[in-house]
Amino acid sequence: MNANLSRKAEDYLEAIFNITQEKGYVRIRDIAAELGVKPPSAVEMVKKLDNQGYVVHKRYEGVFLTSVGEEVGRRLKDRHDTIRAFLISIGVPEKIADMDACTMEHELATKTVEQIKNLVKFIELGPENPEWLDHFRTFCDTGKHSCNKMRDAYSAKEELSINEVHEAKASAN
Repeated sequence: MNANLSRKAEDYLEAIFNITQEKGYVRIRDIAAELGVKPPSAVEMVKKLDNQGYVVHKRYEGVFLTSVGEEVGRRLKDRHDTIRAFLISIGVPEKIADMDACTMEHELATKTVEQIKNLVKFIELGPENPEWLDHFRTFCDTGKHSCNKMRDAYSAKEELSINEVHEAKASAN
């Protein structure tokens, strides 16, 4: 996401952003609790982020995002929320979707996340229960596609590789 920030630093900025949005203020103990680390570890990373200009840490007053830190935190939260929403829309349980989004948000290219966001918006702005989503759920449950033109391709074999799916689709058209 940001070339000069480690994944760990990004996690801290996202956590600080989220806590700020939730509580209006951030203390070291809040960060430590949110990330499951000990307060001395949180202090060490906050000092690094302070030196890099992402936060201002005032002892006994708290941790405050700079405008740059807030922008990075906002983008990270948006990436996380986008990926999480996508995973949930394809049937991944919420807890797993949240954990996987934490991993994926740091690794995916910006264009990939933009396209995932477009797909999530497309799904959410569409009809309540689109037919293709019902077909997908049926496919997840049965391993069989409910559209007529693909049934024959699947009936010949229990499981197709992605290349075989592309070949079957091409021959069906």
